Amino acid sequence: MQLEHLFVQDYRNIVQADLEFSPKLNCFVGKNGMGKTNLLDAVYCLSFCHSSISQTDQLTVRHGAECYQLQGSYRLPSGDRTVIGCVSRPKGHKQLKRDGKDYQRFSDHIGYIPLVMVSPQDVELILGGSDERRRFMDIIISQYDQEYLKLLISYNKALQQRNALLKMEVEPDRELFLMWEQTMADTGTRIYAKRKSLTDRLVPYFQEMYSLIGDPSEQVSLKFTSHAERGDLLAQLDDWRSRERAVGYSLHGIHKDELEMDLDGYPIKREGSQGQNKSYLVALKLAQYRLLSESCSKRPILLLDDIFDRLDAVRVARIISLVSDNSKFGQVFITDVDRNHIDGILEGTGQDYKVFTVQDGNVL
Repeated sequence: MQLEHLFVQDYRNIVQADLEFSPKLNCFVGKNGMGKTNLLDAVYCLSFCHSSISQTDQLTVRHGAECYQLQGSYRLPSGDRTVIGCVSRPKGHKQLKRDGKDYQRFSDHIGYIPLVMVSPQDVELILGGSDERRRFMDIIISQYDQEYLKLLISYNKALQQRNALLKMEVEPDRELFLMWEQTMADTGTRIYAKRKSLTDRLVPYFQEMYSLIGDPSEQVSLKFTSHAERGDLLAQLDDWRSRERAVGYSLHGIHKDELEMDLDGYPIKREGSQGQNKSYLVALKLAQYRLLSESCSKRPILLLDDIFDRLDAVRVARIISLVSDNSKFGQVFITDVDRNHIDGILEGTGQDYKVFTVQDGNVL
């Protein structure tokens, strides 16, 4: 999958940009706060229908503007081209189009332009709560499994309804509980199976990537845990209902799933240095890329935001060498603060590349 042309208007601090890209390596350079990450975020938005930074479109439209507009022209593996457009107004509705036709459901677009992003915010995968790690799994699976999002939406709706019943002062009808619990059990069992399969497939790629960019003497691992491993989910929900009435929310189910991240047998959250954390996360995201390449009919686009921070020159060189390998990785977008630094690195790959300078929301 290749992004050949990108048009951006009034997206975050980007006034307007009209860019043609290299099919391999592209880099946005400039001082912090100039808009480099916002350009990567625009590319992200065309894949996922929302920003990777802001929770609402209101915060994504440039100050003083009425709406933002994005348009990306992509070359498919078949050689055909497709155009994805997105327009969002703070007080209006968002439109997402493929080749001029509106999507009725944004979820139908997820996975059409597969993408992996490495960013400073990824540290929350290690330091944040389990919801961050479940979201990580959900983003991966939803890009190659169209059924997954539907299951997740159904489960979350049933969970919300069950929690509402648990909060009621008067005792709710037991049949209502059973209805929503049956949905949670049915969809939760299938979600669990897909998350377990993902983890089993991801671990070998992850360990390979870490051995290539981290310290080969260090051992990394991922362990997926779930209440679904304890037996029938419906029975668990029934057993815990009276106790959960006391707290007012559901304590059991796949919404409590966890992905344990270890370094040399200990939680990296507790043991890892900043450099080890960064290497761990980059390896994890590159493993995600490899898995998606295997699972999708298209190679994902890879976004590397602020990739060089907290990594020594040796690890940076290993990462760039890896992603420059045409046999494993496709088109890559990178941000950096030093033009001379990145030019030297990119020249050393022997690959085609383009460098864009970003200043105060303008691309020079």
